[in-house]
Amino acid sequence: MTTAAPTTSTLTGVPALAPLLARGALLSPLKRPRPDADFPRTRLVLPGLRVDLARLAAYERVCGLAAGADALPVTYPHVLGFPLAMRLMSARGFPLPLLGLVHTSLGITRRAALPATGAYELAVHVEGLVPHRRGTEASVVTELRAGADVVWESRSTYLARHRTTARPAAGETASEDREPLPTRAEWRLAGDVGRRYAAASGDRNPIHLHPLTARLFGFPRAIAHGMWTVARCLAEHGTPDAAVVRAEFRAPVLLPGTVAYGAGDGRFELRAARDGRLHLSGAAGPYPAA
Repeated sequence: MTTAAPTTSTLTGVPALAPLLARGALLSPLKRPRPDADFPRTRLVLPGLRVDLARLAAYERVCGLAAGADALPVTYPHVLGFPLAMRLMSARGFPLPLLGLVHTSLGITRRAALPATGAYELAVHVEGLVPHRRGTEASVVTELRAGADVVWESRSTYLARHRTTARPAAGETASEDREPLPTRAEWRLAGDVGRRYAAASGDRNPIHLHPLTARLFGFPRAIAHGMWTVARCLAEHGTPDAAVVRAEFRAPVLLPGTVAYGAGDGRFELRAARDGRLHLSGAAGPYPAA
């Protein structure tokens, strides 16, 4: 198989998400995921990006973040980069079907505080595909630059489920085997959390919006966005200006519902208040790590 050489594509504006989601849905039945498939080597770059402060304020409200400071929340550049990631993952050449794709993990490095009023260059590319015990995972990298310096970067993994002979990676279930962290708070989540986060972030995946549309994809009710759960936990946990964040998304949070936020020793988690089922586990600390 011939591998395409990496290319850079410079954008003049943020791609519209709705057409990308529609294209990805239409192409999904044609995809045949496997870890050795080829994938787009294009690096999408959006220069001169400035943050819409009204949308940022809406994001802060729905995630329980403090508002008014001239600083981007540590998770917000992921929201800025999401349309670029969707443009890559909805393309015909991306081998994993967008329908049913599950966000499984997130790693963020923020090297300094990011002024909300600053100008940035945003770049997104697909780093590669790897086998997973439940299918194939794609790794997507997002970078935010101020001038020539990378001031923020993330790596997200997305899983396409299919039959596979891959075995669990060492330590893959370690967070599930740990004792629950001390509970710090219980949150009663309203049924409209998904719709409010979608309005603030632009991520209008139907599984998050309404019970009827969620049932089309096998969920009994709408589920919370994974990125909302980690942002809400970090609003409670706090992060230094220069920070490293890691999170693993374990099980969906059904809406409405009640969840227990636990934290200790730099780690945080979200569990079902009723039965302790683990939804999210993560850690946040200073950069560089001690």
